[in-house]
Amino acid sequence: MPSPRTKSRSGDRPAPSGRQRDAFFDNAKYLAIVLVAVGHAWEPLKGDSRVLEAAYTVVYSFHMPAFIIISGFFSRSFDMRPDRLRRLITGVAVPYIVFETAYPLFRRVVDNAPEQEISLLDPWYLTWFLVALFVWRLTTPIWNAVRHPLPLALGIAVLASVTPGIGDDLDLQRVLQFLPYFVLGLCMKPEHFHLVRRRSVRIAAVPVFAAALAFGWWAVPRMNTAWFYHRDAAQELGAPWWAGPVMVLAMFGCSLLLTACFFAWVPGRHLWFTALGAGTLYGYLLHGFVVKAGDYQGWFDHSVLHRPLGEIAVSVLAAVLVTLLCTAPVRRVFRFVMEPRMEWAFKRDAAEQARERQRQQKRETREKVPA
Repeated sequence: MPSPRTKSRSGDRPAPSGRQRDAFFDNAKYLAIVLVAVGHAWEPLKGDSRVLEAAYTVVYSFHMPAFIIISGFFSRSFDMRPDRLRRLITGVAVPYIVFETAYPLFRRVVDNAPEQEISLLDPWYLTWFLVALFVWRLTTPIWNAVRHPLPLALGIAVLASVTPGIGDDLDLQRVLQFLPYFVLGLCMKPEHFHLVRRRSVRIAAVPVFAAALAFGWWAVPRMNTAWFYHRDAAQELGAPWWAGPVMVLAMFGCSLLLTACFFAWVPGRHLWFTALGAGTLYGYLLHGFVVKAGDYQGWFDHSVLHRPLGEIAVSVLAAVLVTLLCTAPVRRVFRFVMEPRMEWAFKRDAAEQARERQRQQKRETREKVPA
């Protein structure tokens, strides 16, 4: 997901736009993807620890919303221009097809499960996000055209939460219930990110996260964690229909509060991990193979991992793993899958050719001008 990279003098304010990247957004993407990987590593362990279950609940309430808001923010200029449609196909649709095929095949081999089906209509494990991103970006011109996009998106999410008939095809429940976060990103401006990164907000974020962890600890035996996945209607979770709208709106508010606190803590200067923000989709899609291999092979069954020190070790290993998978060498190896050029598959756009000729003429003009 592209993002600008212009460092402001204050080191605090995101660059408004441009071809360069902004350190804040790359840092936010990297830290969010680390939380995603750590959350997946906690999943096989959390049943034995109420504290870990509470931390898992808090992380799941904001890590994907934060990632989706940033995705929406950098989709604001998306239109149906041919070059942007090509990038959507090569950077989202093609990886979805590849990984939606690779994950079931991986399970067949590693888990000895020859019955595992391959279906492009039923997103498997991590690949739902690619389907969602494809749909969200295709509908971006609509959200940019309507008068009140966020209330409309929230209305759609609420209706989805009471409609079990939507089914599992393309994981549309998740696509629709997470939609408001993407639309919110479309509506945001750089100064909105600057507002939540003031010193006062950073200080306030500490008691907010502490309260969230306390509430998560209290809610562990009282609340179904599946609400945080946004993949089921209320009736499918054994709740009355009216619980769907209530939970969608309540969780949207809580998620925004924790996401704002998360953004408040994200550094705005270039750090050792800033460059890794450009490779978060690689880390996202690849770390699942290691987590699933551990699940299939029983790595998480060792008793030592179900103790506090073991849980900390698993968290650190998950963070290190996803960090390595975001690095430049890994991206070079897998770029043919994640960002294929596929020039052979598309027609040359006349408008794009005209722009190339104009750029070439400008270069030639500059070369002719004496220094």
